[in-house]
Amino acid sequence: MKPEWTLGVIGGSGLYDLPGLEDSQEIPVASAFGDPSGPVKLGRIGPVKLVFMARHGDGHNLPPSSVNYRANIDVMKRCGVTDLVALSAVGSLSQDISPGDFVVVGQFIDMTVGRARSFFGPGLVAHVSLADPVCSRLSGYAAKAAKKAGGGVHEGSWYVVVEGPQFPTRAENELYRSWGAHVVGMTGMPEARLAREAELPYSLVGMVTGQAASQLPAEGLAEADTTAAMMHENAERARKLVSILAKSLPAKRKPSPIDTILDRAIATPHERWDRVAALRLDAVAGRLLRNGTISAE
Repeated sequence: MKPEWTLGVIGGSGLYDLPGLEDSQEIPVASAFGDPSGPVKLGRIGPVKLVFMARHGDGHNLPPSSVNYRANIDVMKRCGVTDLVALSAVGSLSQDISPGDFVVVGQFIDMTVGRARSFFGPGLVAHVSLADPVCSRLSGYAAKAAKKAGGGVHEGSWYVVVEGPQFPTRAENELYRSWGAHVVGMTGMPEARLAREAELPYSLVGMVTGQAASQLPAEGLAEADTTAAMMHENAERARKLVSILAKSLPAKRKPSPIDTILDRAIATPHERWDRVAALRLDAVAGRLLRNGTISAE
């Protein structure tokens, strides 16, 4: 019987593998949007099928700005993923959020520049809502799994996404804190935007590696010196979180409004759609293609 859930997992810094999968196999993948970060590992945990990809490639050979986020999300969709959990290293902007804690993100503030932010464009325009950029249902399941995995867990956190690869200045972190942000990182966007366009319910769990610079004494260690020490510990707990999450999902997956969000998002009249642009979306908007909304002729 086909699994109700196919859980996609994008691993962040320090999480380059997901051991413990049953019937696991690694396969190369291709995308209409270029090269993804690497192959995917397929397997299952109980009845739940998992699709895992390391965001930064094997051995962390891709900096945040060089990750092909469109290709990664496109590949997840091609692999039949129904729901997507992302794991990402973040720095804390709050004294209440400590290294080793998990944050289940509720909102993003996108400060990135120059990254491809959409699957859509000239010839086929779409506007999806990002008012609530994560799936509340999936984030709820992820938060419960994080608590069982151990350590502090913070829900509904605001995540400032910076371009990198440098960490922000003290003044920048003070500004982000004044906005109400809780953590800062480099990879949550445009990943969340693209997942929404691909009709994938998305949740991001941040793995806190250290305090942001403005909370460290000038003579103290910089983030780069403290981050590596936390990555190994965080990765082990993140693997545990994924296993708990997969095992705790309900046997039956109820439909999500995100599953069909493109029905209300495409602005270009069907008769004006550019055929090449449409067929490039054979995975992202594959549901519409299969329903005959996009002509393959």
